[in-house]
Amino acid sequence: MNDDIPPVAPIEPAGSSSPVAPVGSPGAAGCCGGSNHAPESDHGRHGDPGYQGSKSAYLRRLKLIEGQVRGVHRMVEDDAYCIDVLTQVSAVTKALQSVAVGLVDDHVHHCVHAAAQSGDSAELDRKMEEIMQAVKRLMK
Repeated sequence: MNDDIPPVAPIEPAGSSSPVAPVGSPGAAGCCGGSNHAPESDHGRHGDPGYQGSKSAYLRRLKLIEGQVRGVHRMVEDDAYCIDVLTQVSAVTKALQSVAVGLVDDHVHHCVHAAAQSGDSAELDRKMEEIMQAVKRLMK
């Protein structure tokens, strides 16, 4: 493994420790009832993302991953050994998968949770379908 590209530690997702305001209540925001909603679409309403509380951690993490990708690029430019390049590609892939899992967790704990609390079963069904489609894409 090339020591120039450090492994990336996992992001701590917001999880259930970040409270979600009930729909229509003061402080309710994002896809769970705030006033920042985009127009209706096939995917329901969107507003503040579920990862909003972890945004700086995600941006830091993505910046590190970006550095890893640049390191892989340099390795190829420098004719590094194939297996070393593959090892780093695997590390980048795992780091991106970790970001994706954190985003899934944030979406479930924010957007899906809020839809469930709203009592709107159609909205909950939309949110559940969204997350299942996203997970299916991640597993391909």
